[in-house]
Amino acid sequence: MLELLSPAGSPEAVVAAVQNYADAVYLGLGGFNARQGAKNFTDEEFLAAVKYCHERGCKVYVTLNTLCSDRELPEAERLANFVSNAGVDAVLVQDLGLAALLRATNPDLTLHASTQMSVHNLAGVFAAAELGMKRVVLARELSLEQIKFITARSPIEIEVFVHGALCFCYSGQCYMSSVIGRRSGNRGMCAQPCRMQYSLGRKSDEYPMSLKDSCLIEHLPELEEAGVACIKIEGRMKRPEYTAIVTGIYHRAISEHLPPTEREMKMLKAAFSRDGFTDGYLTGKKQDMFGIRGEPDRTAAAMFSEARKAYSAGEVRRVDVDFYVSARKGESIKLYANDDDGNKVSVFGPVPEIADKNQLSEKYLETQLYKTGGTPFRCRSVRASVDEGLFCSASVINALRRSVLDKLTAERGKESGRREGLVPAEPYNKLQGRPVLNFRVSELRQITPELAQLGPTVLYVPLVLAATAPEETLAPFISKETELCAVMPRIISDSEMKEVGRLLKKARENGFSTALAGNLGHIAIAKACGMNVRGDFGMNAYNGRTLKTISEAGLLSQTLSFELRLSQIRDMPKPIDTELLAYGRLPLMVSEQCLVTPGGCAGLKNKPEDEPCARPCAESRTMLSDRTGSAFPVIREFGCRNVILNSSKLFLGDKPQDFADLNLWGVSLLFTTETPRECVTVAKSYLGMNEYSPNGLTRGLYYRGVE
Repeated sequence: MLELLSPAGSPEAVVAAVQNYADAVYLGLGGFNARQGAKNFTDEEFLAAVKYCHERGCKVYVTLNTLCSDRELPEAERLANFVSNAGVDAVLVQDLGLAALLRATNPDLTLHASTQMSVHNLAGVFAAAELGMKRVVLARELSLEQIKFITARSPIEIEVFVHGALCFCYSGQCYMSSVIGRRSGNRGMCAQPCRMQYSLGRKSDEYPMSLKDSCLIEHLPELEEAGVACIKIEGRMKRPEYTAIVTGIYHRAISEHLPPTEREMKMLKAAFSRDGFTDGYLTGKKQDMFGIRGEPDRTAAAMFSEARKAYSAGEVRRVDVDFYVSARKGESIKLYANDDDGNKVSVFGPVPEIADKNQLSEKYLETQLYKTGGTPFRCRSVRASVDEGLFCSASVINALRRSVLDKLTAERGKESGRREGLVPAEPYNKLQGRPVLNFRVSELRQITPELAQLGPTVLYVPLVLAATAPEETLAPFISKETELCAVMPRIISDSEMKEVGRLLKKARENGFSTALAGNLGHIAIAKACGMNVRGDFGMNAYNGRTLKTISEAGLLSQTLSFELRLSQIRDMPKPIDTELLAYGRLPLMVSEQCLVTPGGCAGLKNKPEDEPCARPCAESRTMLSDRTGSAFPVIREFGCRNVILNSSKLFLGDKPQDFADLNLWGVSLLFTTETPRECVTVAKSYLGMNEYSPNGLTRGLYYRGVE
């Protein structure tokens, strides 16, 4: 049966979830979870929550799923030790360095790969398994067929989101909130820029990136049949009554194997929705997925009040317990209790008296032992072995029942005795000289002899262009002994793997010896095609331990997260060659949605879904404008996905010493919307050959950092 995982943003939400039959709850503790805006928990509240859940047969998962700086890792490790000793059932992580640290220091602690890890294909699942993950939370964008493909072959458990908010961008790959306002989604502080108004083309003041909430309750049988282990409800930022209502409705759908009633669907919408719900990603029908939050439903207040009364009234959820009584002449009466989790306890009472009238019987004991009201237990069975002619008062039996249940409660809620390992040695620091200069192009026209004359160490080229670029276009770079590196898409579905493999092999034949991978799962794909691999910014390398993990995966170099400050980069141990994005329009989002033709290919008017796309987005440049007038270019990515670029260009060409002292292997210039001439002009500025400075430049986050 599907495990039902519910959000618990506060202690009250824990009660709401448990009393509505959640199989597990997930909650945040401290400063390392992706919902910093939720109430979260103090240490005392957390320990009480774990005890409360475990006593009632509910698992507890803790979210430590943000990126950690080198200075923050010791505190994250301390927090992990604390939750592990408290007996939590699993911890969700995003940061590769933190995951490696926890494997060493808490070898008995179960790790789950957060959706922030951007796992969206089978290769990513295998990579997560190699990192020691026991479960992966898949990206929300996957279709049912994609999920089926993965679950049928996965070596570990698969979890999927089934209800709640949808981000416009793939989780873990959104940098819009951080670059614009210093509030990083990778650090749990997303300001939700996708919910804001924008102008898109001729359409003004609309919400082109605000998606409806997901609701997959009608697809639960299909997900269960597919082999999904756990379904997850989003909503740690929402009120406890929301948790109660949504959890209860999903529990009934799972346990009764029935679709929701019309009334239940109305309750779900009243609890929270954005112009209704969508199942577009699961079904592949993405035409009608956009919506905004309107006026709250007038029935919601009464519904929330009723839900609150229900979960606050006392114990609804019970754990089955079996009793056994032994009453022998001349011996203390014994009461045993056991549950389905293997816990067995016993208590002893007085020696039974000789009966005058009423003798002890199994029926009499059943009557007394079934009175478990006010406790989290439900008597399932009573067995007894009683000698004839004995008597015990009801008060004695009741006292034994209370005592044995107290003991069973303590056994179920006790903290774990897990092992603690040693903190591994700090990553060594590979010393570098002055960083080399690398170029990264987006269009074939940008690959010019003039650019080659500037002698880049590496030329990064999008995979499709790497496989198809004419020999004469690449020849000037080859003559300069420039390494040619094919840039893999950050998102590759399993159905696209064959094409990506074909393109990688063509690129290799075309002189490309390396590939740039922006996702952990894509490393094996490139290596299988005979390529050496470098790591792209999508790997979210935020600390030295992450760099060590990437180095151990056999990569040649790693592009650092552009959410880091230069001071953090300077102090970071670098056991692998590291690279800095020092110029260009930073990629803020990558999305399955198409802003050029909303709904994607199937959204084009009068066009059958199975007809090939005419790709109008390839012939035009769409601009997304916010309320301040800033314009964000939208470009097409592999697989007809969209990438939203920053409105301003990152520029550090006038600050060469600032990045020269960071112990970097390389500095990379990212060319996106630039003309061929602009590419050369910019590159010369980084070589000290001119004093160029772009209009509307930004220093990114390298000086101001993120929250």
